[in-house]
Amino acid sequence: MTSKPQKIVLFANGELPEPDNIAKWINKEDFLIAVDGGLHHIANLGLIPNLIIGDLDSVEEEELDRFRNQNVQIEKYPVDKDQNDLELAIQVAVEMKPETIWIAAALGNRIDQTLANIFLLTRDDLVDIDAHLVDGFRDVFIIRKEAVITGIEGQLVSLIPILGPVKGIFTEGLKYPLDNEILYPDKTRGISNRLSSVTAKIRVEDGVLLCIHKLTNP
Repeated sequence: MTSKPQKIVLFANGELPEPDNIAKWINKEDFLIAVDGGLHHIANLGLIPNLIIGDLDSVEEEELDRFRNQNVQIEKYPVDKDQNDLELAIQVAVEMKPETIWIAAALGNRIDQTLANIFLLTRDDLVDIDAHLVDGFRDVFIIRKEAVITGIEGQLVSLIPILGPVKGIFTEGLKYPLDNEILYPDKTRGISNRLSSVTAKIRVEDGVLLCIHKLTNP
């Protein structure tokens, strides 16, 4: 394909309520992957993908031809398969060994798709990659050891244990601090915390913690 990119941005076929916020985070050096109908988001932003991937049942052939004529690589898969298009795209992205993977338009009204996409972040091959689901006003990512959140004082930050209890949680810069605490999947204690400064630090000793950072002003 190309030399190893530092950041890969995947556009899924879900909702993208704040496309302009996504666009301003994209650099010309980023490798863009259109995941099936996610091609519409890329096209609407006036961008050209480096790769189009999926069963392509949500893309018109005329649109594909337009990008094919611009020498965009296209990888088509059967409609009947064991993985969804986003999982296939993540596998391709991981093989390129980037530092960061952003997955745009993977959150929305389809609760089944949204949950499946969130749990894709727990893949073992993403442990050493800075992977995020983004839609312009939310940043969703996994914390296995530690993380730094930068934002505006008062913004919502929810910490949700998945795959079991999360132990040894320490936080700085949140309104409701956690000091060597345990969060449980069947309890809601980590929901709706807030930044108490522009930067928060979160550390985890054991477990997998899902962080949802609302990027809009409080």
